[in-house]
Amino acid sequence: MNREGLKQILPHREPMLLLDEAELKEENLAVGRYTVKGDEWFLQGHFPGMPIVPGVIQCEMLAQTCCMLLADRVKGHIPLFAGLDRVRFRNKVLPGDTLEMECSLVRSRPPFYFAKGRGSVNGKTAVSAELSFALAPKNKE
Repeated sequence: MNREGLKQILPHREPMLLLDEAELKEENLAVGRYTVKGDEWFLQGHFPGMPIVPGVIQCEMLAQTCCMLLADRVKGHIPLFAGLDRVRFRNKVLPGDTLEMECSLVRSRPPFYFAKGRGSVNGKTAVSAELSFALAPKNKE
């Protein structure tokens, strides 16, 4: 699914839509991809002369990929981080890299969901984490 398709599921919009594409590979395996172009807002000043994708942005990319696991439930809700555990950064993500995220649901107690994810570049792990989030109803104003 491309960015336009993702907008039908995710409430995120530019510049916070941090996936180029995503798909549900199996019932409990979502895969998302993002290619770092080099001109993104989050690279400005991180770091001058040596841009590196911030770890918190990599975690957000994992979280957006996790939303694909709950696509039917995310519509009409706002997915909110409830926690990040066992986060590890193993390799840098640089302009020109394509970060591929794989996420799976570990358990759920609606409205809370618990997942694990891994992001890699060319097969080398860049980030791994356990994520928890809640699906909050959108406010109708």
